[in-house]
Order: sequence, then C-alpha cells, then structure tokens
Amino acid sequence: MASTNDIHVVAAIDFGTTYSGFAYAHKKSPDDILCQGFEESFKTPTVLRYDESFNVTSWGFPALSDRTFRKSKESKSVELFKLHLGNIEEKPYLPEGLDYKKAIIDYLHEMGKLLKEKLSRYKFLEFFNQVIIILTVPAEFDNNAISVMRECAFKAGLTKEKNSRNLKFTTEPEAAAIHCMKFLSDNGITSGDSFMTVDCGGGTVDLTTRQLLFDNALGEVTERTGDFCGSSYVDQEFIKFLEQKVGKSAIELLKKNHYRQLQCLIQEFCKNVKLSFTGYEKDFKFTEIDLGDHCPELKQYCKDDVLMEMEELEWLIELTFDDVRAMFDPIIAKIIHLIRGQLRSNDKCSAIIMVGGFSESKYLQKRIKEEFLDFVQNISFPTNPILAVIKGAVQFGMKEHVITNRVLKWTYGTDIARKWVANDPISRKLPNGMIKVFHPLAKKGSHLTSNDEVTTVFKPYSLFQRKISFNMYHTSQFDAKYCDEDDDVRLLDNWEIDIPRLDDFDDQIISLTLNFGNVEILAKAENQKTGQKYEIKFNCG
Repeated sequence: MASTNDIHVVAAIDFGTTYSGFAYAHKKSPDDILCQGFEESFKTPTVLRYDESFNVTSWGFPALSDRTFRKSKESKSVELFKLHLGNIEEKPYLPEGLDYKKAIIDYLHEMGKLLKEKLSRYKFLEFFNQVIIILTVPAEFDNNAISVMRECAFKAGLTKEKNSRNLKFTTEPEAAAIHCMKFLSDNGITSGDSFMTVDCGGGTVDLTTRQLLFDNALGEVTERTGDFCGSSYVDQEFIKFLEQKVGKSAIELLKKNHYRQLQCLIQEFCKNVKLSFTGYEKDFKFTEIDLGDHCPELKQYCKDDVLMEMEELEWLIELTFDDVRAMFDPIIAKIIHLIRGQLRSNDKCSAIIMVGGFSESKYLQKRIKEEFLDFVQNISFPTNPILAVIKGAVQFGMKEHVITNRVLKWTYGTDIARKWVANDPISRKLPNGMIKVFHPLAKKGSHLTSNDEVTTVFKPYSLFQRKISFNMYHTSQFDAKYCDEDDDVRLLDNWEIDIPRLDDFDDQIISLTLNFGNVEILAKAENQKTGQKYEIKFNCG
C-alpha cells in the first residue's frame, strides 16, 4: 500500500443482498461525498443476467427491466447470491453450473468498471495506488466470508494484489453509526450517551450499540449482532404463500426452469403490495395478482385439483390484509428479538436509529415504535436511510480512527504444545510426552482500542526444530481446552516460520502480535533472532 499521504480518493462499495451502490470523495473535500445514481435511485439491484455460457449480458436495473426475457431459456438471471456467504441452511437458488463466487466477482467487476469510469474525473489519478476501497459487510460475516470477499474483489480487478492494504472492510452497522453522528448531535445526543444503530437491509439486519465520545469518536458498547431477516425474507414468505396456492413442486419447477418469471412476480408483489403496506387495514387496497400474466409457464406444473381450481379462478390470486401481515410478522419478530438483545446488554441506550432500505417500511416503523417507545424515547428514521451505510463507509475511510474501540465477538487463539500432566486425557498424550492445547490470545467480549496490539512470545519445544507453525483459531466460547474438541473451535488460517540452527535454546524466540485496528485483524509473526516476518489478515468478529 502507498503511504497514507498518497491516498487521494476514498471509494466505498455497499455490496448488498438486493441492492448495491458506491460512493466516493476526494481527500481535499472529504465532506463532498458523491453517491452514484442508477435510474433515479442511489442503488441498483444486485442482479446479473447471463447468456448460456455464463457471460454477463447485463447487470443491475437492465438485468430486470426487459420482461420479454421471461420466455428466454438461454437468458439466466441470478440474484441473492451474496447470501451464499452467510451461515444459513437454505442457500438461494443459482443456475446449475454457476458458482456463487463467480457471480460475486462478475458483479463487483461490473460495478468496478463504472466506479473507475466515474473516478476518471480526477485527472492523473492512479487507481491502484491512490484510491482506497472500503467494502461494507454484515456484522455476522465470519472470517471465511471476509476472505472470500477479499479474494473476489481482487479477481474483479478492484485491487492489484489479493492482500492489498488499499482494500479495507467495515461492518454495515459500524458505517451507519459513523454516518449518523451528526444526526445524533442534532437530536440531543451528546458525548457519553449510547445509541443503537439498526441497519435493515435486503438480506441481513445488523445492529451495533455505540457510545458517542469526545472529538467525534465512537466506542463500541456491546458485541455487534445480526441475523438473516432483511426485506428479501418477506419475499420468501410470499413465495411460501404461492406454494400453498399452487403447490410447492410447481413453484420449485418454475424456479428451476423459468426463474425470470418468478423474479417478475416478486417484483410485482414488492411494487404493488410490500412497499405500500402500513399495517393499518384502512390503508390496505384490494389486491389481485395475475399468475397467468406474470408466470405463463406455471400452468404446465400444476396438476389435478390445483389445476382445476386455478382455471376456475382464471389464475388470479387474492391477497388480503391478513395474508400480507402474516408475511411481514415472522421477519419483524426476528428484528424485535435482536433489538431486545442489544437493549438487555446495555440498559442506558438513549436512541435507536433505523437505517437501510427495509427501515422505510411503514409497518416495520410502526411495530418498532409500539415495542420500544416506552423504553427508548428517541426512535428515529433519518431521511435517505438507504445511504447511511455507503456514506458512513466513505467517512470511515477518511478517518478510520473515528472507531476508537471494538468488542470482540470471538475468542482468538492458537495451539501450543506443553507437558502432559496426570489430569490430561491419556488419549491426547503425544509420543514425546507433550499435549496440544488451545492457547487464548484475545478473549470474547474484550474491549480493544484501534491501537491495541496483543503480543505473545513462543519458543520451539526442541533445539532441533527447524520450523514453527501457527494455527489461528476462533471460538464463540469464552475459552476452550483443545482446538478439536467441538465444531465451535474453527481454524482461521495457518502458516510456518523458519527457525535457524542456533546453539542456545534461549535464542529461539518467536513473537506473535495481533492488531485489532480494523474489521480485519492483522497477525504478525517474527523471528526475534533473524527478523524474518510473516503477516496474515482475518476477520475481527
């Protein structure tokens, strides 16, 4: 990475589940954040259209705009592929032969081309040396998801090297909290007060509780939390409703063979039903959806009594107020559960700030106020909530140390060999009389500042050892005994460092340092005798 002084432009990409966008600003005018527009919107759908050989033919709004493609078997439209990065059981549909990583790479490549085109307004700007890219990620992404995103960004042409320091990550709720700082001060939140940011997106809902500090800085009060309960899951409830009407197998076959038609149907539902739903029956308008018009191929997959019934109804399905409310309620219940959890962890929350596209839902706003207004008097919904994350990410890139501390979601550690003792399991005793155990380096719940480094010194167990290996693990537990005792202790990365021949065993000293300044932890191992160094990055969950 070039020095900080060589960075001229900060560009942020909000790669979302349903919608994505980017924004940028020059360091000479850090408050002049330019958000790219897409067809009178600040974001464009996270959708790709491929030909039969999986070459991208269009992306964003154009990939959804032409309804004539509903009948084309050669055109493959894909969406929701970001959810494949999450730890969820039901992964979204992808056409056979398409890997989700390719979809992410292709989408970031297309967005990157447009970003580079827009940045050409700055003459003589060297993209790979003078631009820092900030990628936003959900709070619940684990190390593997972060690593995949870094790899995809590199293959998409956003960085010159995979481990480039010109690519950094911030969590979506963290970015939103940064952007909301001025909004908070305008609404009576002062230094020392804590506030919760709830980022309601298309796929995930992410929460963080922060304390407003002096000098426009933020400290993290509780662990970031999140879940897969964004607005696209209301769409999934709509699909379940359709399955009750025409049969699950019919919808599955439509999805497999004519996915574009199902996309169009969901678009129709979102435009005419979901976006306007307020939760008040007096506001609800009678709604019919013509399946024959939007999904003409569905008819061939309906059988027997279902086919007869749908023919009698002329393929029209009616949506009642109760039907639609039932689609929202299980999703909103999850969001309410998340907010309650954050409030239990911090009983001095002065405000709840709702951001993200889903926060514009009038029904969601109504339910949140009903549930929490007695506990938190300041519940706010800023204008343009869809821009909070992307603008906050640019602001983070301008001033990374605005986040003064983070609370670790995981315990990080490595495996070490020590002498086996009588209380240890005999099955774990090694032939040399040693036993491998989990050695914690930084524990879950720790409050670590952006400048904190944790250093541990290690020695080889033998003078004749020529290499020392470091296996980095994490666990959601506060501590662990062994690195293989259950599925909760997971390997993050591993590497080896050479050890020269030395006469004195005491000269064999290896230091391992973890830096927690960003979402990605920087791990540095160094041979104190030779100066040999090795660095890796992994997610600071």
